[in-house]
Amino acid sequence: MSFVSFLRQNAPWLAAGALLSFLSSFGQTFFIAIFAGEIRTTYGLSHGGWGSIYTLGTGASAVAVLWAGGLTDRFRVRALGSVVIAGLAVACVAMALNGSVLVLPVLVFLLRFFGQGMASHVAIVAMARWFTVNRGRALVVATFGFILGEASLPITFVWLKRFFDWQQLWLVAAAISVAMIPVLFLLLRQERQPQHANGNDAVAGMLGQHWTRGQALRHPLFWALIPAIMAFPAFGTAFWFHQVHFAAVKGWDHLSFVTVIPLGTAVFALSTFTYGWAIDRFGAARLMPFYLLPLVLAFGLHWYAPSLVWSAVAIMLMGVAGGGQATLPAACWAEFYGTRHLGAIKSTVAAFMVLGSALGPGLSGWLIDLGLDLPAQYLGYGLVFLVISVGMVGPVSRARSDLSSSH
Repeated sequence: MSFVSFLRQNAPWLAAGALLSFLSSFGQTFFIAIFAGEIRTTYGLSHGGWGSIYTLGTGASAVAVLWAGGLTDRFRVRALGSVVIAGLAVACVAMALNGSVLVLPVLVFLLRFFGQGMASHVAIVAMARWFTVNRGRALVVATFGFILGEASLPITFVWLKRFFDWQQLWLVAAAISVAMIPVLFLLLRQERQPQHANGNDAVAGMLGQHWTRGQALRHPLFWALIPAIMAFPAFGTAFWFHQVHFAAVKGWDHLSFVTVIPLGTAVFALSTFTYGWAIDRFGAARLMPFYLLPLVLAFGLHWYAPSLVWSAVAIMLMGVAGGGQATLPAACWAEFYGTRHLGAIKSTVAAFMVLGSALGPGLSGWLIDLGLDLPAQYLGYGLVFLVISVGMVGPVSRARSDLSSSH
C-alpha cells in the first residue's frame, strides 16, 4: 500500500493522533520555555529557582502518568483524549490567572501531566495499538502533530509577546485546546479497531508472550533501554528550557534564535519519515542503539557555536535524533512486549520520560547558579549520549534473538 493510500484509508484516526500530539505542545518544554524570562521576572525567581519548580512539577506529573497511563487500556481514545484536552485547557487558564509563586509548581504539574504526559501518551499508544503492519507510518503521522507545534508555536508566540501580555497568550492556548475537543469527537465517531496481518486483536512480543507490565519490569532489556528513554527528554528539555539564557550567553537575540528552530523541525520531519519507513522495513530493534549518536555531535557544536549558524546545524542534528525518539521507542515496546498490555507498559516508560524531563531543567539550572554555564554543560551531555548508545548494543542484540525465535 502506498503512503498516500494509507493516509486516505485511515485519515480520521491518523488525524486524531496528530491532533493530540499537536495539542500536547502547550505542555511541552519548547512552548513553556518561551515564557521563562517573564515567569522569572513576575515571580522573582533565579534560573535555579525556576528550574527547581519545573523539576518539582514535572516530577510529580511523572508519578501521575505512571498511574493514569494505564487508562489507555481501558477507555476509548475519544473519551480519554477529550478529558485530557479539557484538563490541559484548564491548566492554561490557571497559568494566565495565577498570581502566587506557591501555586506555580501545581500549574507546572498540570501542564506537564495533561500536555507532555497524557496527550502525547494517548496519541502514541493509539497509533502503536491500532496499526501493526504500518505501525511506523502511523507513528510518523502522529509525530507530525509534534512537528507542527514545534515549528509554528514558539516563533508565533514569541512574536505575539510583542503585542500582548504573556498571560493573555496562555488564554489563547486554552481557547485553541477547547476548540479542538469537538474536532476530536468528530474524527473518532467510529473508533478504529486494531488490524493485524494475522487477524488477531493483539500481537505477541518476545518468546511469543503477551507481556504484562510486571513481566516487562522484571526483564533486563527494559532497564537497559531506560537510560536512553530518559536522557533525550532530560538534556533536550534542559536545552529548550534555558533557551533564553543560552541565547543571552551567546549574545544572540531570542527572536533570532527561535527563527532557526524551524530548520531543526524540518530535519525532524524528514528524519521521522525515514525512521517510519525503516521501522516497517527493518524493525525498531535493529535501529535502537544508534539513534542518539547525532546528539553527541550536536551538543559539541552547541558548546563551540561562535555564531548562530553553528547552533542551527546543532539543532538540525537534534532533529535527526528527534525522529528516532518520536518513533523508535514506541515501536520497540510493541515489538518486544506485544500490544495487549501496551498502555500499561508504555505508561511506565512515559513516566520515566517525564521524570527525565523533570531532572534536566532543575539540574542544569542548579549548575548555572553554581557557575557552570550551559555551553560547558553541553560537553558532558554529549559524552552521556555516547556512553548510553554503546551500552544498548548488547542487551538489544540479545532481545532480538528472543524476538526472532518467537516468529
